[in-house]
Amino acid sequence: MDITKGLPAIDSHRDLHIWIIENLKMVPVPERAYGNFFEEHCYIILHVPQSLKTTQGASRDLHYWVGKKAGAEAQGAAATFVQHLQEALGGATVQHREVQGHESDCFHSYFHPGVIYRKGGLASALKHVETNMYNIQRLLRIKGRKHVSATEVELCWNSFNKDDIFLLDLGKVMIQWNGPKSSISEKARGLALTCRLQDRERGGRAQISIVDDEVEATDLMEIMEAVLGCRVGNLYAAMPNESINQLQKANVRLYHVYEKGEDLVIQELATRPLTQDLLHEEDCYILDQGGFRIYMWQGRRSSLQERKAAFSRALGFIQAKGYPTHTNVEVVNDGAESAAFKQLFRTWAAEPRGNRSLGGICKLSQVKLDVGKLHSQPELAAQLRMVDDCSGKVEVWCIQDVGRQRVDPRHHGQLYAGNCYLILYTYQKMGQVQYILYLWQGHQATAHKIKALNGNAEELDLVYHGALVQQHVTMGSEPPHLLAIFQGQLVVFQGSFEHNGKGQPASATRLFHLQGTDSYNARAMEVPARASALNSCDIFLLVTGGICYLWFGKGCSGDQREMARMVVTVISEKNKEIVLEGQEPPQFWEALGGRAPYPSSKSLPEDVSSFQPRLFECSSAMGHLVLTEVMFFSQEDLDKYDVMLLDTWQEIFLWLGEAASEQKKEAMAWGQEYLKTHPAGRSQATPIVLVKQGHEPPTFTGWFFTWDPYKWTNNQSYEKVAEDSLGAISTISEITAEVHNFRLTRWPSNGRTGPSALQALKGSQDSSGNELELGPKVGGSSSSSSTNSCHSSPRATISGGLPREQLRHQAAEDLPEGVDPAHKEFYLSDSDFQDIFGKSKEEFYSMAKWKQQQEKKQLGFF
Repeated sequence: MDITKGLPAIDSHRDLHIWIIENLKMVPVPERAYGNFFEEHCYIILHVPQSLKTTQGASRDLHYWVGKKAGAEAQGAAATFVQHLQEALGGATVQHREVQGHESDCFHSYFHPGVIYRKGGLASALKHVETNMYNIQRLLRIKGRKHVSATEVELCWNSFNKDDIFLLDLGKVMIQWNGPKSSISEKARGLALTCRLQDRERGGRAQISIVDDEVEATDLMEIMEAVLGCRVGNLYAAMPNESINQLQKANVRLYHVYEKGEDLVIQELATRPLTQDLLHEEDCYILDQGGFRIYMWQGRRSSLQERKAAFSRALGFIQAKGYPTHTNVEVVNDGAESAAFKQLFRTWAAEPRGNRSLGGICKLSQVKLDVGKLHSQPELAAQLRMVDDCSGKVEVWCIQDVGRQRVDPRHHGQLYAGNCYLILYTYQKMGQVQYILYLWQGHQATAHKIKALNGNAEELDLVYHGALVQQHVTMGSEPPHLLAIFQGQLVVFQGSFEHNGKGQPASATRLFHLQGTDSYNARAMEVPARASALNSCDIFLLVTGGICYLWFGKGCSGDQREMARMVVTVISEKNKEIVLEGQEPPQFWEALGGRAPYPSSKSLPEDVSSFQPRLFECSSAMGHLVLTEVMFFSQEDLDKYDVMLLDTWQEIFLWLGEAASEQKKEAMAWGQEYLKTHPAGRSQATPIVLVKQGHEPPTFTGWFFTWDPYKWTNNQSYEKVAEDSLGAISTISEITAEVHNFRLTRWPSNGRTGPSALQALKGSQDSSGNELELGPKVGGSSSSSSTNSCHSSPRATISGGLPREQLRHQAAEDLPEGVDPAHKEFYLSDSDFQDIFGKSKEEFYSMAKWKQQQEKKQLGFF
């Protein structure tokens, strides 16, 4: 069959398109079944963000997904279809290879509230999801933090563990069993997935019940034990997730891939930090991100043959490196790189390489800020990093010893490199008072002062009832808003100074570097008083014992000169002599210790236009930061139990949900670790902003497509959502009554009910009768069965049987953990029971109660 023909039509009005590979054909999956994947199949997923359709060069994502039991033929067909789709769609498409259970964050971001892995193959996949189907029995294990997955597992207690969420789906009743070690956020996300199943597969008519505490949920446990059998022994802990921490992801290596004769050559070129100029448009490259993900970059002038071999070459590289076969592969094209790929490089220019000039004396064009639009356009506030027009109230404290001393308003803009400062800014937004607390740290500040800075910030936060947005700022990396609140008159002096209202102390010769063109970007920084510190593009103030020289470099602009004249009055009240570069008097050079070479140019500002903001969920594994990225993010992705990291490249925001406020210190450490381990070699001075739920500034909310300021007021807790999801209890009551009326005649050693009992339960849910037959009725009436119910025995399960010597003639305190002293004989294997009692367990439990007790006494099991 020619699988290169008959590519499906793509609906331009939908973001997401999914096809299943059936008989080497692409068969569309109905939308209501999106998120369901059968493990014996392969799928193709195409994502075209609608908001980017009109954007020139907008990229699409094309995935092929491989189920863990998919055949080689289906995998080959999927890879071929993806290649032909890629050719039809054009170069602006990122290709991904996904393997069940190890999918990329991009893949998971399509499916809210999670994906479902289903057993079965060709026949079962023909109908992905049928609404109002109640003739069903299955057990799903739900796990994951931000990206949730549900896997269909064996219907028995052996499938359970302490850490995950399990959903026992019985058609009309869906019981969510929460592991005792599961977190409240995992419970909430599990419930969201359960509710989605209820809505999609049962038309919202199935009843949801939750087991948070087995002791309190006796009715539900009786139903579970009727289906799963009696549980013997203790639950085990789940296997730890194979989470890759940021330190591992930072280990990036770039390889050049080319053919030499009949041989394929893979040559290592560079390691972290990588630069964009290493990539040439005629070639193809492999970028290995610590074995976590393999990128295949294809230059726009590379051959068609090389492009077709991209996946096979990447898989060959994975095999040669000994990486797991499920390692994620991403194929990116020159000019359509993903945000994750770009951020593996120190810099990334959106313009073609070679078009950015760095040489000669530069004159930078400055953009005037339109602060009047900041409140109505939060996206503008985010891009400009300005929350308002800076007309709010400013308070400054200098850290001294372990306390803080208020700084006189006359000296607010005068900071010292050896000190730390708290700068509190108060403003109004939508009629509400808002606060930003800047924690400014000088380059020469001691560890003792930095610790005191953080401690005093916490004290202030308590005073303001946790409403402060805390922004950590390193000297020289001040954000525009902090510069603007000092009206362009921020001056940083070398050394330290005790602020006592007397102003700056007298000093020897000093040199100040004056930067900026207006009050939103101007600052003055004291630098070493030597000629090599000068720069032809800027302005410097040289302060000597008798006179001050205001030195204008040849490359400075008129705006720079105008701003400099305002700033120098803060530094010194002495007379200023204007000196032009090249016309300096001898005394000028003498004060600087003589002439010396200095730069006549400077680098252009970092181009951040090509870096897209990225949102991550933060967690920790083995003491290291683990990040889960949320693609195409919105406000809905911020959960009260989360710590989220928003990287806008110029700033790092750490968002703390209402229920995660105690993780504040941990969050700051995560932000610092993120910068330290970033593959691009990010500056450790990048400002880190701590934002709490309900107190988000426009510089944060502006990065979201829409933002509802009232959303948090209607935010329900997990307990409230759980309560609202439970609905009526009639179905549970009916099933529980039937469990009481009938009993299981035998508890097999594997902890499950017999097939007849399961089938009876399954069939009863579609019948109109009120009886639930849990097992064959053997001897006696049903009314006596409640005295021998499974629920009265221990619910832990021990697979197989225990040795007879551990049970026979043993006191209660000497029995193995989980054994019910009243039913010691139950824990024998079937063969041992037959050997000791001379009958089967079924025959024994059908006897009168007094006869059972008599035999147990005689044989040492009473």
